[in-house]
Amino acid sequence: MQLAIGLIIFIATFYLIITEKVPGPIATLLGGLSMALVGIINEHEALHAIGSRLEIILLLVGMMIIVHFISETGVFQYLAVKVAQLVKGEPFPLLVLLAVITALCSAFLDNVTTILLMAPVSILLANQLKVDPFVYIMTLIMSANIGGLATLIGDPTQLIIGSEGNIGFNDFLVNTAPVAVISMVMLLITVYFMYGRKMTVSRDLKARVMELDASRSLKDMKLLQESATIFALVIFGFLMNNFIDKGLAIMALTGAVVLILITKSEPVEVFKHVEWDTLFFFMGLFMLIQGIEATGIVDLVGDKVLELADGHLHYAAAMVLWVSAAFTSVIGNVANAAMVSKIIHFMMPTFKHGNTMSLWWALSMGSLLGGNITILASATNVVAINSANKAGCKISFGKFMKFGLIIAVQTLIIANIYLFVKYF
Repeated sequence: MQLAIGLIIFIATFYLIITEKVPGPIATLLGGLSMALVGIINEHEALHAIGSRLEIILLLVGMMIIVHFISETGVFQYLAVKVAQLVKGEPFPLLVLLAVITALCSAFLDNVTTILLMAPVSILLANQLKVDPFVYIMTLIMSANIGGLATLIGDPTQLIIGSEGNIGFNDFLVNTAPVAVISMVMLLITVYFMYGRKMTVSRDLKARVMELDASRSLKDMKLLQESATIFALVIFGFLMNNFIDKGLAIMALTGAVVLILITKSEPVEVFKHVEWDTLFFFMGLFMLIQGIEATGIVDLVGDKVLELADGHLHYAAAMVLWVSAAFTSVIGNVANAAMVSKIIHFMMPTFKHGNTMSLWWALSMGSLLGGNITILASATNVVAINSANKAGCKISFGKFMKFGLIIAVQTLIIANIYLFVKYF
């Protein structure tokens, strides 16, 4: 009975999220609180589900504040115009450089924030050159999701996996960044053969791009210097955390507080730019997943995967990779990571030999690369599509999936080969 009720709550929650009947944070909070109200979990378990992952919440708060200060300088728009001028307005080289910048920024900033800043600029440049903005916006979305795979802080999904698997910043750099690099190369090659060869622009249009004044985008050089310095120090702290062991959340929050102090900003104004809806989405999600775990369904799914794997760790890793991608396309990569991480915890004791960390890397790659399949698979996708729609570039669910599925399958095959070669 408890299993049936838990499943109904879980399915109803994601129905609300997918159909946007209610805002995502309200849907997950309703789902998580319902798990407690019907008695599947108690108050202590619900609060523990949030408290045990408090590092994720506080790390996000710190990085959101730092990114807010950086975005206020206009440096992202400045870089985009400079890149366009660097390639003399040539459309495909411009697309390549915009994609690379997006991927790099997504690796070290929140990829939702990166796409929020880069999408309008890419659409503006595409319209200036009179090329289809669809190709630009879709390539940047794919780049943001792939770039988020490279580091622990590149996507909230990675933070969940890092927390659940007790995995450090440098571990992600070593194990997932190579797949991100290879996937970016594959993405750009595919885009070139699908669209790049057809991109042609007149000399007059190129001249217009060359006349844009990039310096007008920069609003505050002093703030840029201050925020860039603090950001660099925080990232350096992340890289050195294995040695200094201060914790990622502590370093991110310290950077945020120092920036507030040196810029003499009003805390109440700064805190308005914290994405509270994202934080409450996670709180509700953590309670919801705790409830699902309490029903025993995680054990059932884990048993089925183990049965199919038949004692072979590489089969289990491959299944985690592809099942994660499939789940992600429906329920989103954050929810998938939270749920499948529980299945991995259940499975790991079964494998006495072999590198069981491969299961965590499979989850990471499946969640982030699978995030390119549908609009619903990642918050990055939703933000970018909304920006595109506002700019007059309508992208339907089917049109997105037709493009995204090709990229996702290619990159997932790369990830599968990488897992097998490196760990087995």
